Amino acid sequence: MTGPAKTNGEAQSLLKSQLKSQLKSQSKPGSSAPYPVPELPRIPDRTFDVTDYGADSADPLALCTEAFQRTLDACSAAGGGRVVIPPGLWRTGPLRLRSRLELHARPGAIVRFEPDPELYPLVRTRFEGRSDIRCQSPLQGDDLEDVAITGGGVFDGGGQGWRPVKRFKQTDVQWERLLASGGAVNEAGDLWWPSREAMEGEERVRALRESGETDPDAYLPVRAYLRPAMLGLHGCRRVLLEGPTFQNSPAWCLHLQDCEQVTARGLHVRNPWFSQNGDGLDLESCRHSLVERCTFDVGDDAICLKSGKDEEGRRRGLPCEYVTVRECTVYHGHGGVVIGSEMSGGVRAVRVSDCQFMDTDIGLRFKSARGRGGVVEDIVMERIRMCGIEREAVSFHLFYAGVEGSEGNDEQVHPVTEETPVFRDITLRDLVCVGARTALLVNGLPELPLSRLTIEGFDAETERGLLARYADGLKLERLRLRTAEEPVVSLHRCANVATDFEA
Repeated sequence: MTGPAKTNGEAQSLLKSQLKSQLKSQSKPGSSAPYPVPELPRIPDRTFDVTDYGADSADPLALCTEAFQRTLDACSAAGGGRVVIPPGLWRTGPLRLRSRLELHARPGAIVRFEPDPELYPLVRTRFEGRSDIRCQSPLQGDDLEDVAITGGGVFDGGGQGWRPVKRFKQTDVQWERLLASGGAVNEAGDLWWPSREAMEGEERVRALRESGETDPDAYLPVRAYLRPAMLGLHGCRRVLLEGPTFQNSPAWCLHLQDCEQVTARGLHVRNPWFSQNGDGLDLESCRHSLVERCTFDVGDDAICLKSGKDEEGRRRGLPCEYVTVRECTVYHGHGGVVIGSEMSGGVRAVRVSDCQFMDTDIGLRFKSARGRGGVVEDIVMERIRMCGIEREAVSFHLFYAGVEGSEGNDEQVHPVTEETPVFRDITLRDLVCVGARTALLVNGLPELPLSRLTIEGFDAETERGLLARYADGLKLERLRLRTAEEPVVSLHRCANVATDFEA
């Protein structure tokens, strides 16, 4: 982040030259050559301490939102720089980030975003692939350039005051303690909400959306239902997230949308395993991203690549592309590295390597459904180690429904249209899994099978082996599958299959 600054024109010219050279070297399908490292933000060498603008470390019960925002705004007015949060417990409402600014939480700093919906303005944004009205993110940035969040501190989203909790995800003791804390429970008695306003919000929000209402003020009575992502960066260029712990988010933890030149390095991302929509990192329609040496322990997908949902996503047509993920660890999550299910703008040019997943529901997870459309292609994932996987080590599921236990398949052939998702040219290399229900599941569409999936080296000890439905051009080399159930390999309506495996 130091050194002589280049003009935007010079930087873009250099980047295009690097990218052109790199892509030329990747002309061979399945190439694992890395992409150019994203450009880092250029932050001026100035420092602003929040305690100089009214934040008082001697009063940890005080709300310091105004002092924090004054510091951010003063730094921006001066042309940018580093905003420092010293050690201490700091309670705050939502903050707006600025361009040419680094927010640096020193080790020992805990920034706790208060779970009071009244503090969070309603804004027009996007969530789960669609335009939406939701509460402003605790850390929000729109159309920024050169923005960074660094340091060894902790950002806590106060998610316990926002999220619903499902009964089956709690022990009896935990459930009774939750009920005693207040809140509201649905008629079936199987879903707890932090407030009645939040519980009743789903039906009221659905009615507002169906009526076409887009005025944020109309949603104020159900603000408690409209949970934000903890970090929301939209349309930003040159982003660096390095060092902090991000935890306990109201919904997704880190959501970057339509951003370019993104680096996420050395992060610790934590959400309770039962947290609803508790994703770790969601890159939606981002270009040129690097995620490395990060750890995740979350309640939903850990590292997820998206690009919009259904017709709206296809109309925007902004793919998530040129993504590198390497040397990351996932301790818990619905998936380690995930593509979809909102991928209607396409996901392509992805390289994942040297990652480990432990006790996740699924390891490498690809998901979509009829109606999505979009193309997922040019994906290479290699040297992935997995253990204690609950379901599939590797899963391709094009009948994803988004509800536990509802994913299925059918034999009916539908017309191929722009709403048909396309998955093709995917290479998985040198995978290891000890402990899973299934080594590999492929559930393709009868009308458009998964095309040109190559697996080169897969050692797995699982209950079931390989189950593939509707795949064309399936190449399986150097497979060693030790399974408790027979047959080790089951193929249904697959074409052009080449296999080399050892039971």
